[in-house]
Order: sequence, then structure tokens, then C-alpha cells
Amino acid sequence: MKFILKAVVIVAAATVPGVALAGQCPAGKSGTDVRADTGAPAKGVTDTVLTTIDVASEPTAIEGRSFRMRRLVIQPGGVVPWHSHGERPAIIYVQQGTITEYASSCSVPIVHRAGEATAELHNTSHWWKNTGKTPAILISSDLLKVGADGKMM
Repeated sequence: MKFILKAVVIVAAATVPGVALAGQCPAGKSGTDVRADTGAPAKGVTDTVLTTIDVASEPTAIEGRSFRMRRLVIQPGGVVPWHSHGERPAIIYVQQGTITEYASSCSVPIVHRAGEATAELHNTSHWWKNTGKTPAILISSDLLKVGADGKMM
């Protein structure tokens, strides 16, 4: 009886919706610059800025930065082209669908599923592709540089 109860608890815990750890590069597959830019252009992506905060005027007083939240909808076969987070740390939350990441630090593709979140740090360069059959929706929050003219860079 205890074994059955324990099994039920384990299965229930595994199926409760919530934020899961994002897909990660498998052991032995990570490295520095193990994947290069493919040059694939943006395709099938809608990028909508939801809101921004000028963090220089907030108590954090981070000069030259804006905190931005976007909603990206990537259609099946759609591509978010190669980009770097060297100057723009971000957090991505997969709201719907499945998206595949091709990172410079991993020799194999990394699959991210709905309910997962992942950090994009200064050493992250990558591109994304929706290899699924339904649109993938990502919520992206980043700390963006702002130029002297006040425009986001």
C-alpha cells in the first residue's frame, strides 16, 4: 500500500502544471563556440513589445538601460535569427508550444517546452526555430542598452 501511495504522489507531482527547468545542454555536449551562426534570416516571427521601464529613474538607478518585456509568436518553421546576449541579459518563458534553441555553447539542439523558462546570459549566442506543428509563444524580458538619444539598442 505504501508503495502504491508513493507512486501516486510521484506521478502527481510530475504532472502538476508550473514552471519547469528549461531544457539544458546534455552532459558532454557543451563547450565554447561549438556552434556557429548559420546566417538564417528571421522568418515567421511576430515580436511585440508589451512594456518597458526606464530603470535609470527607478530606485535601482541602472543608467543607460531599459527593462523590456516582449511577446514573440513563432510560426511552425519560423526562425528567430542568430543573436548575442553579450550586452543584453534576458529571461525567456515558453508560454505555448515547443521551440528549439541552437546555442553556441551546445553541439546539439536544445528543446524548450511550454511552462519552461531559461536564462540568457552574457555568454549566450544562439538562434531559435519552431520545429513543431503549432505556433510557439515566448515571453522575453531583457535588460536592454539605451543610447544617448534614448533609443533602445
